[in-house]
Amino acid sequence: MTTASNGPEIAWFSALCDDDYEFLGVPDPALRSSWEHCRNIVMTAEKGGFDNILLPSGYQLGIDTQMFAGAIAALTRRIKLLMAVRVGETWPPQLARAIATLDQILGGRLTVNIISSEMPGEVLASKPRYDRTVEVMKILKTLLNGEALDWQGEHYNIKLPPPNVKTVSGKCPPLYFGGLSEDAREAAAEAADVYLMWPDTMDKVKEVVADMTARAARRGRTLKFGYRVHVIVRETEAEARAAADHLLSKLDAATGDAIRAKSLDSQSVGVQRQAELRDKASDGYVEDNLWTGIGRARSGCGAALVGDPDQIVAKLQAYQAAGMEAFILSGYPHAREADLFSRHVLPKLKHGPLVM
Repeated sequence: MTTASNGPEIAWFSALCDDDYEFLGVPDPALRSSWEHCRNIVMTAEKGGFDNILLPSGYQLGIDTQMFAGAIAALTRRIKLLMAVRVGETWPPQLARAIATLDQILGGRLTVNIISSEMPGEVLASKPRYDRTVEVMKILKTLLNGEALDWQGEHYNIKLPPPNVKTVSGKCPPLYFGGLSEDAREAAAEAADVYLMWPDTMDKVKEVVADMTARAARRGRTLKFGYRVHVIVRETEAEARAAADHLLSKLDAATGDAIRAKSLDSQSVGVQRQAELRDKASDGYVEDNLWTGIGRARSGCGAALVGDPDQIVAKLQAYQAAGMEAFILSGYPHAREADLFSRHVLPKLKHGPLVM
């Protein structure tokens, strides 16, 4: 497994989907998703030296991702944007045009997180939904590579000349994509560029990397790998663990259950795996410095790296040795934790934007 010469990409997370707290499960009006709050997170991450920032997307929660991305793009100078797009909700050529336009505003700093979504009210079985997602990714790559499109597929029949609007590079931005189910893995191997994982034990991380590498190789392709995880870093491990306890200090079980249940992916294979990790954890820690308590009030990415700066660096380097070339980190509250990470950890890491 090779990594970029400038080290792994270190990205942060802007809480566009009403996912920011001082105390998990306790809404704070000052931390609700808004243009001002989410803008401040992005600008803190850029000032702190992060390479990229994930802008998540949801059906109902928070603010619109593409609108936010277009506005924040003009305010940033260096940081990349990893814009999440729900591909079941947009006609692919229209999405390609939006991506190319945003990439121009950013001067070529756009990356895209593909979400295999449905339209609200639509219910597709797993395989056709992921098959449709593969079609969208391939259509995007054709159009964003500046080529004519003649697509006759199961879900789309589209014929178009080469697009007039192009990205800065003339190529499709890297497509980041995640999912643990069999159908999701096959989709990633077929059409994604960066396969994203949620937190897991080191042996499981290595197992998934090996599996996905083999699936891509059977198609004559290669994948890069990214790791999405929360982080709590303090000057000492004891202080970091205390901060983790503080985060959960006002959460009751019923509230946590309700938060997890309202997510549309609450029954996915990946979410179920996060629940398994919580069940296996001793005092909340499933292995050294990997704390699952954060998943008690969050569907999806449900664990955090907790420790002092050297422990966090060592953990990230261990994941890098296992094949990770990009990290998407977050912490509660997001602006404060981005600042702490940028001061305590980033100076100890060689890192830079992912090289494709």
